[in-house]
Amino acid sequence: MLNQRIREVRQARGMSQVELAGLLGVTKQSVSNWENDNIQPSIEMLVKLALTLGVSTDYLLGLDGRKTLDVSGLPPGAVGHLQLLIEDIRAK
Repeated sequence: MLNQRIREVRQARGMSQVELAGLLGVTKQSVSNWENDNIQPSIEMLVKLALTLGVSTDYLLGLDGRKTLDVSGLPPGAVGHLQLLIEDIRAK
């Protein structure tokens, strides 16, 4: 599950393995190994992955299916617009 979630979120963010590796300070091979389920990231790296990808560790581990969207730093009006957009998309 972890390997699939890392790949899914990375791709959803339009990031290559090289880009994610750069943000995490690891090699592309490390990211590839995680995504191919060859090795597991350390607990510290799991936390760094979650923060970098904007999801919870529970989501990456498959314990929580909810995806989140980080809106910190946005003005309240922009958050309201995003909420309306999400509601419109769900209604379709």
